[in-house]
Amino acid sequence: MALPDGWSTLRPTLDDLPAILDLMRASDIAATGEAETGEDDVKAALTSPHVDPARDCWLAYAPDGQLGGWAYIDNENGGDREFVEVFVHPDHGAPSRRPLLDMLLHRVAERAAERGSAEVVAKAGALPTEIDYIADIKAAGFQFEKRYARMRRSLDGVTPAPLPAGVTIRLVDPDDDEDLRLFHRVYDTGFRDAHDYQPRDYDSWRAYVAGLTSVAWDEWFVAEVDGVPAGVLMSADQLLEHNEAWVKNLTVLREFRRRGVGGALLRHAFSVYAAKGRAQVGLGVDLTSPTKAANVYLTAGMSAIYEADIFQQRVKALATRSS
Repeated sequence: MALPDGWSTLRPTLDDLPAILDLMRASDIAATGEAETGEDDVKAALTSPHVDPARDCWLAYAPDGQLGGWAYIDNENGGDREFVEVFVHPDHGAPSRRPLLDMLLHRVAERAAERGSAEVVAKAGALPTEIDYIADIKAAGFQFEKRYARMRRSLDGVTPAPLPAGVTIRLVDPDDDEDLRLFHRVYDTGFRDAHDYQPRDYDSWRAYVAGLTSVAWDEWFVAEVDGVPAGVLMSADQLLEHNEAWVKNLTVLREFRRRGVGGALLRHAFSVYAAKGRAQVGLGVDLTSPTKAANVYLTAGMSAIYEADIFQQRVKALATRSS
């Protein structure tokens, strides 16, 4: 499907970050009532080592010159799973949504051919209330796969809680390469059990962390059981403007699960956030996770404020003409 008459596209650069952020936040507010996208989210999309903004991303402009749509491919590790993202301005961007989705899918097929893959998996996400976008996603060949939840709880009255027997929690040392390697090893090993986890090697992970706008190292925790590293929790600053703490990643190694380690990490983080004056804490979780992570969060007093559906389809590599 082509863009309507009068619409045009450009390739984004980092100079477009403020305009893209404004559009994504307008889309957030229309969908959930809150502007949750942060500067780091846009920056990550524009600087990913496995995505080229000059080939894999588009900005769509309405006939009056307003930015109406923003589309990009998200692929954290260069593997065979490509997440296609389309955001449109709620007031004037709708005409660009399906054309941008089709452009992304065509590009996914091209990328598969460039990598020498016969096919790849494309994924897309939408809130259940985004009826028009879901219709476009399904019309483009996607089928429902699973559901995520955006969770939150108040930090009012939260104080430090006792730890389970044998469990200790400490900060990671950002100046100690060995400790950072340990943190990454636990993070990477723990998430291998999660659906859709896309591994990054240590150097790629360090580059990702270095590219963040800010890192609150006093909110990155390592849990140990009888002195053995067992789990990690990584926080992010993406919702500070709302005075909301954010649990970016939490994982516990398989051999230490169901021993209270995940809950202990959460409660410890909550108390640190509360001591800083944060009003609430949030995170996102796969409701179909084999580790049943949602149960840990529910037990810790969190509840879903909205849910998001994930759709997927297999995309065959674009056939290339022989010379």
